[in-house]
Amino acid sequence: MVERSLWMRRIEGDPGHSAWYVERFRAMARAGDDLAGEARLVDAMVARRARILDAGCGPGRVGGALAAAGHEVVGVDVDPVLVAAAEQDHPGPRWLVGDLAELDLPARGVTEPFDALVCAGNVMTFLAPSTRRDVLARFLSHLTGDGRAVIGFGADRGYPFDEFLADAAAAGFEPDLLLSTWNLRPFSDDADFLVAILRPAR
Repeated sequence: MVERSLWMRRIEGDPGHSAWYVERFRAMARAGDDLAGEARLVDAMVARRARILDAGCGPGRVGGALAAAGHEVVGVDVDPVLVAAAEQDHPGPRWLVGDLAELDLPARGVTEPFDALVCAGNVMTFLAPSTRRDVLARFLSHLTGDGRAVIGFGADRGYPFDEFLADAAAAGFEPDLLLSTWNLRPFSDDADFLVAILRPAR
């Protein structure tokens, strides 16, 4: 049994939080806000009709945009309310409820590895701290040999960037490119956001 994620602990304390989160992004979509920045970056990295894993998919905005661009998407999230919203708002991808700390898609019939994995929306900072390194190792195990993981989250959320990069290295990743935004700004020591593009260590 793995430690419960910080997200699910939040839901236990505020059962309406998931519904609020879903409606927040639905309202932004109705307002015409740009919600596809992460998907554009990942789309530019892969061949057409790539297999992409949306890890911590939430209500499906990133995976849905990637599917609309023609990719084969599987999304996984621990929160069933968010997965139900993804199924409703973004039909097409396969959306699954599951804890990333126990990610084992072959056991659920998804046997082919992925060309890329995206983990956006500060998902890494909502994991239980004791599971972070295991989650990264499970990410790696779901990629092809030349697949890449794209992981983004903000500073001052309880997971220092240097600690994350050390965990990624311990899990078998190495940095391919580090950015400070999803729109390709270079990473610097004083950046308040990290987008880490990681590849299997060679």
